[in-house]
Amino acid sequence: MSENHSKARHRRRRTALAAGVPLTLAAAGTMAYGTVFGVFGEDAQPKAAAAAAAPAWATATADGFASVNALGQNGTYGGRDGRTVTVKTLADLEKYATAAEPYVIVVAATIDMNPVGKEIKVASDKTIVGSGTSGHIVGGGFFLGSGVHNVIIRNLTIRDAYQGTWNDKDHDFDAIQMDGAHHVWIDHNDLRHMADGLIDSRKDTTYVTVSWNKLSQNNKTFGIGWTTNTTADLTIHHNWFRETEQRNPSTDNVAHAHLYNNFLEDVSGTDITSSYGNYARGNTKMVLENSYFQGMRNPVTKDSTATLVQRGNVFSGTSGRNESGGTAFDPKTYYSYTLDKTADVPALLKSGTGPRSSIGTTATTTAAAATTLTVAKDGSGQYTSVQKAVDAVPANNASRVVISVKPGTYRELVKVPANKPHVTIQGSGGSRKDTTIVYGNASGMQKPDGSGTYGTPGSATMSVQSDDSQVRNLTVTNDFDEKANQSLSGHQAVALLTQADRIVLDGIIVNGDQDTLELETAAKDKLGRVYLTNSYVTGNVDFIFGRATVVVDKSVITLKKRWDGTSAGYITAPSTPANRKGILINRSTVNGDVSSASFFLGRNWHPGGDTTVDPQATVRNSTLSAAIKSTPWSDMGGFSWKDDRFAEYKNTGAGAGSASGNRPQLTDAQAADQEVADWLGDWTPSA
Repeated sequence: MSENHSKARHRRRRTALAAGVPLTLAAAGTMAYGTVFGVFGEDAQPKAAAAAAAPAWATATADGFASVNALGQNGTYGGRDGRTVTVKTLADLEKYATAAEPYVIVVAATIDMNPVGKEIKVASDKTIVGSGTSGHIVGGGFFLGSGVHNVIIRNLTIRDAYQGTWNDKDHDFDAIQMDGAHHVWIDHNDLRHMADGLIDSRKDTTYVTVSWNKLSQNNKTFGIGWTTNTTADLTIHHNWFRETEQRNPSTDNVAHAHLYNNFLEDVSGTDITSSYGNYARGNTKMVLENSYFQGMRNPVTKDSTATLVQRGNVFSGTSGRNESGGTAFDPKTYYSYTLDKTADVPALLKSGTGPRSSIGTTATTTAAAATTLTVAKDGSGQYTSVQKAVDAVPANNASRVVISVKPGTYRELVKVPANKPHVTIQGSGGSRKDTTIVYGNASGMQKPDGSGTYGTPGSATMSVQSDDSQVRNLTVTNDFDEKANQSLSGHQAVALLTQADRIVLDGIIVNGDQDTLELETAAKDKLGRVYLTNSYVTGNVDFIFGRATVVVDKSVITLKKRWDGTSAGYITAPSTPANRKGILINRSTVNGDVSSASFFLGRNWHPGGDTTVDPQATVRNSTLSAAIKSTPWSDMGGFSWKDDRFAEYKNTGAGAGSASGNRPQLTDAQAADQEVADWLGDWTPSA
């Protein structure tokens, strides 16, 4: 890249992915590699693809108290014994949810409740599951009445029944209300912004497990009780409570309340402030284990009549009541379970809660096996070079081809052309460091055929030009020696170039100096989305750049010194077309052995002086080292960065700073429109 305006409107997004976008890493053969930020949840783990009569989600059963045999019901398995039906309308959803016979009901659209506040009366033996991230229930929810049992509500987004009154006494609009039900599993849902409760478990409802849900933007969040009896048994684990004021949960006269590995977060500076966290009321017996409380007021409270045992919890920035006392019960006498480390809980739940792209998709779309081509330098594979394997992929292939590259160093250029979509290039070693693809071209170098210089894109070690392609579990390097080539005009040296849409870069290392990672589109008027996660990118000048719509998520950005040992550079250089999204760096870390205050977060690239582009970069919820300048954005090519779109939100670390005219910070409302889902739109990254 060489050096040689309108403002975006913010709107409240009505659809969302989970805060992160955990991937369904199904491929032919299992691969193992370390992660930067830990495990991402059970449905985000690498799995081998397998054909089956029914997908695993359709026959899944609950854990915790919902798995206990009692009241004539053997565990909780929902509608697995019935037909699977797909619904896209309110009429069909209500028809099957209220039917007497068992059903697995796949919600594959956004369904608006009419009237607002409507709660569908769910009958026994039902699984209601969202299809990937597309199942939304808006303006209402579900009601499980007395005696209703064996119900699974899973993988849905249930939202937006809020009527404008925070402590609403007039609108009892819940996402999920249970009055006298038993054996219910509520799992992997996104529940938010309702007029009353997100979950209300009332009137002796028992044998309930609530797991892997994101609960947010609500006042009275999760209430349990409304009874003088002390009979209910509930398990509440791996749930993320964020921006919720009270009932997180509140448990009233609960015989056995087992809460573990939950994350309760009160984010400072937002409109919602916590009143209290976990509350044991009346005769409740509660066991609270390995949960993480961040910024909460009164994180754990109990009545004098309740018993509450705490083990292994972490309290960070909390204040007020934090109580325990008495003896409760041993959950392992009822069921088995495994605790995650408390320190891992925030990252684990931010990535793992809410709807999964791997749940609710039909067997016909998930059972297709990928073709696998193997590459090994020693001749033990089908091909000895990566490019030879790419060449063997048929043009316009309709299904995925996995090029599995055995450990080793492959000094070659790799290009996946535009007419070969659905290609995955992945290292088969135990670490992303085991397999390296490396070359050393630079922009100013002459091509061997004498047709001129390579130019910046042409210098790439690896070039991916086909839609729906992926690079996983390996290292891509451009090792051009800038110091030894000072006389050369054009030191841009790209390691990895993408020029396509729906590209996944997962678990990789991208090494270079100037222009390491170039992220483009097939043409200026084409959309090109890239999701890079769990990866490392190193460089010093404009080393994450281009016009694509890019998410850098849960990754490490390492700053390098220049060829002469000096510290100076720029991380990003977006050239975003107007009305498109640019570069989003989210939940990542910026570090490196460079001088303090020597690097910019980015600068605005207007290629060739193009006045029609509107460069955008947002860095949010990330950790910035002291290397970042206090004025982190820079002009480029005579264009002022202030006329383009550059901002931060809630970054931490020595390189973070407060809002100023030279350091724009998003408001909470603006930040709600600059999340991963806003960047990726209707695309959910998957294998």
